[in-house]
Amino acid sequence: MPRVAVILSGCGVFDGSEIHEACAALLALDRAGAEVVIAAPPGPQLHVVDHLAGEASAGESRDILVESARIARGEIRSLPDVDPATVDAVLMPGGFGAAKNLCTFAVDGADCTVNPAVTEFLNKVHDLGRPIGAMCIAPVVLARIFGPNLSPRVTIGNDPTTAALVNQMGARHVDCAVEGVVVDRANLMVTTPAYMLAGSIKEVFAGAETFVQELLGLCAQDSQR
Repeated sequence: MPRVAVILSGCGVFDGSEIHEACAALLALDRAGAEVVIAAPPGPQLHVVDHLAGEASAGESRDILVESARIARGEIRSLPDVDPATVDAVLMPGGFGAAKNLCTFAVDGADCTVNPAVTEFLNKVHDLGRPIGAMCIAPVVLARIFGPNLSPRVTIGNDPTTAALVNQMGARHVDCAVEGVVVDRANLMVTTPAYMLAGSIKEVFAGAETFVQELLGLCAQDSQR
């Protein structure tokens, strides 16, 4: 049974993890028989968004780990406390939190930096030869960390502006349909557009099933090395 670390970035599409994507990934992992370890980096979110008004809430602060615990039903660990050697793969749902809290892409574009705990964890996982999957906008984290040295093939769908920024960070963007995936077997990475393109929740769930199957397939590939 593969053990997969799912890294969340808060709770809610505009300032944290996209809830549909997180649930779709968790359901697909459960259906595949994977054991899941949900984690998030501790620390303040970039900001808090009122999802009803669609505007930032002035003067309000929330913690990434505490908010992520909502999706995890409280069963969550602080990312620095998770030993990368104990997981067989990593999965990151999207949502603006991936571009605001896991990294600063939403503010800094191609000049973004990645949360130090996320950088350390993903680098160690990659050094161990374990696959990494990212949904929606989360592939920009992979582009920032691994682009300069590995030039991984990733997708955020087909938005030309975002794709150009991904390429600028050293990754190689591949256009992809909403329910499709891009698999970089050489670098053990899987990405899928999800809500970067999806017009309905059924498209997100369909894409997540294929995405998880490919990610777990890379786990099997790694075990045969």
